[in-house]
Amino acid sequence: MQVQPYLFFEGRCEEAITFYREKLGAQVVMMMRYSENPEAEKDQGSDGGCNMPPGSENKIMHAALTIGDSVVMASDGWCNGKPEFKGISLSLTANDEQQAERYLNALSDGGQVQMPMAPTFFAKRFGIVADKFGVSWMVLGGLEHPTAQR
Repeated sequence: MQVQPYLFFEGRCEEAITFYREKLGAQVVMMMRYSENPEAEKDQGSDGGCNMPPGSENKIMHAALTIGDSVVMASDGWCNGKPEFKGISLSLTANDEQQAERYLNALSDGGQVQMPMAPTFFAKRFGIVADKFGVSWMVLGGLEHPTAQR
């Protein structure tokens, strides 16, 4: 069994993909726009019955990114312009403390550091940042706890 995060950026998915490629080295594994889905072809390039707002045909219906060894899926969702990432954080484990600092700083570009990097009982460095899309990231570097996994 596998659980993967699926993030809905409500119209800013392409911008988010570019940001994560620049800041985290994310790689796009797959990307499909609403106009490219098989149902859209039947409807001459419309959103294929997805009930999207007019002008959303070139928004991203589905994308899969790799960030390190993880797959994160993403979409523009309903393109309502109001992404809400409440009650969830993505946990990013860096190879060392310096890399953790770089990731936290990179993700804070246009976002907000919620907890600056500091030592904890479970990691040499730990911090929390909400990126410019509102996605919360817990960044760890130099794990201390013997049962902590990468």
